[in-house]
Amino acid sequence: MLNLHTLKNVPGARHRKMRVGCGPGSGKGKTCGRGHKGQYARSGHKHKPGFEGGQMRLLRRIPKRGFNRPDKRRYRLVALTSLNRFKDGREVTSAVLEEAGLIESGAWGVKVLGGGELKKKLTVKAQAFSVAARQAITAAGGTAEVIR
Repeated sequence: MLNLHTLKNVPGARHRKMRVGCGPGSGKGKTCGRGHKGQYARSGHKHKPGFEGGQMRLLRRIPKRGFNRPDKRRYRLVALTSLNRFKDGREVTSAVLEEAGLIESGAWGVKVLGGGELKKKLTVKAQAFSVAARQAITAAGGTAEVIR
């Protein structure tokens, strides 16, 4: 049985710490594995991640494409047919949609997408509507209000 107090390493998984500078017989005496002179032989040299000895770094060599707009509008999407669960004359906002479990809570706005048919007269308040969704809501006798 595997428990925390019975865990053991596989034989050969752990090595003894290499003791450098302990004479020529150790195999790591004198220069201690650093070679002769050069920047890597000096104390205080840091191996920076991505540094390739002065060669152009891989991160700068590969091509970059596109741009991520920091102010890009992102929406939580709601299908028009899912609004049929609400009663006639109800005001539907993002808080109501979150309560109903149609969208996850978050800082993004809400966009109502068309496709399907709306059978209830609703007042829907959201940050964005597709053209089909706006037409379907007004055709059912409701209103589609854009809020910011």
